[in-house]
Amino acid sequence: MRVAFIYPPLFMDGKIPLLGQNRQFKFTHSKEIKIFPLIPAYAVTILKQAGHEVLFLDAINRGMTGEAFEKELKAFKPELVVLETKTPIIKFHWEWIDYFKPQLESARFAICGDHVSFFPEESIQNSRVDFVVTGGDFDVTLAALVTHLEGKAVMPPGVYFRDGMEIKSMGKAELHRNLDSLPFIDRDLTRWDIYGEAYLYRPCAYILTGRGCGREGKETGGVCTFCIWQHAFWQRKARLRSPKNVAEEIEILVKKYKVHEVFDDNESGAVWSQVWLEAFLVEIEKRGLKGKFIISSNARAENLTEEKCRLMKAIGYRLLKVGLEAGTTDSLHRIGKLENVEDIIENVKRAKRYGFKVMLTMMVGYPWEDLKDVEQTYKVAKELMLYKTHFGDSLQASIIMPYPGTPLYRDAEKHGWLTEDGKDYEKMDMEHDILKSHYDNKYWCQKMWNIHKDPVFLIKSFLSLRSIRDIALALRGVKSLLGHNKDY
Repeated sequence: MRVAFIYPPLFMDGKIPLLGQNRQFKFTHSKEIKIFPLIPAYAVTILKQAGHEVLFLDAINRGMTGEAFEKELKAFKPELVVLETKTPIIKFHWEWIDYFKPQLESARFAICGDHVSFFPEESIQNSRVDFVVTGGDFDVTLAALVTHLEGKAVMPPGVYFRDGMEIKSMGKAELHRNLDSLPFIDRDLTRWDIYGEAYLYRPCAYILTGRGCGREGKETGGVCTFCIWQHAFWQRKARLRSPKNVAEEIEILVKKYKVHEVFDDNESGAVWSQVWLEAFLVEIEKRGLKGKFIISSNARAENLTEEKCRLMKAIGYRLLKVGLEAGTTDSLHRIGKLENVEDIIENVKRAKRYGFKVMLTMMVGYPWEDLKDVEQTYKVAKELMLYKTHFGDSLQASIIMPYPGTPLYRDAEKHGWLTEDGKDYEKMDMEHDILKSHYDNKYWCQKMWNIHKDPVFLIKSFLSLRSIRDIALALRGVKSLLGHNKDY
């Protein structure tokens, strides 16, 4: 079959939508954020290896005009067109499907993503889409759907479809058990080199060491009430690829594509497993990869123990993206963070003592907080940013967004926390106050971003510049910061 996986061009007032591989959606002025959509990249790779003709058309990150996008899509003559969507732009995608379906007469349309995993029937009721592919492993499910459309298999679980006047499915989406069985992403097909973020050295490439937010010694992964991926995609479970499998992929990235930095976009990376880190160190030493690349990763603060920091340092980890989220333990526990703020502070400082760069993420606008609480979040963020500051330390601040279907959204309905915008999909873009707040959310977001401009932070960062790559990274960081400040 001829399958096109697409991101149609969509821009708003000069701002770019953050869609692929984004847990939270927003439109931004920053042109330095191009996150590689990993699960879609797996999807087109699996399909190509199965013998299908595949088009991966990311018009958003390629900066394509609508005319150029339509020309390339129509020239491909797809039989199946697949889109990934999120809550704030799902109505746009419904309209897009309805508009293009008559123009691509031989094509059927499928839609996937976290929102439709919660509400699959909604898209069939409100658009002419043919299939809704649910669950986080939609790459595997999509490949099974294509096999079904060829008449070679039954419809897989997790797919919803229209049968006359009825909406049917084969049941709940299943998680793929053996991630090592998946092929390595076809980097040429997916144009890996156009992606990257301001805080990563170039050339950079994204990987997934696993799927789901893991916690050492726990059967369930992260259960944060705001995190739509844990609840819509991963069933609050965590799976890891084997260290050998990951090392083999990195060896290809380093030797074939000359990648300098690898970013592990798995929710808590693989750093939650000490056994995994130990085996991974052995693998990269055996392959002669040690010192040939650097790796950065998402990480839960609770995993930054002495032993794991020692292992990560030996492996070559550089930057850890850590969720602070709030500056009080009460707020952390209310959102299911399962960590105390004192422990987060201690563990982040430990990581910085080991020389790791740290990117903090935090949110504002919790409906139970008052001004004192958000001031505490600011205080903690600033304390951590100014502690043993080295070039590369950074933060991200955003407005809390309770997507429909998440436990946080259900709590908001129960307690009357939703504003008038709380039922409007288009306004769930991190620019609107979906939850009632007792302080100015945009003011506090901007204030936290502006910690980057603190004289002490700037001086320490400048004095720790070490290379041409550092200077290039700094320039991208400045441009990104200006864009984010403009957002708020």
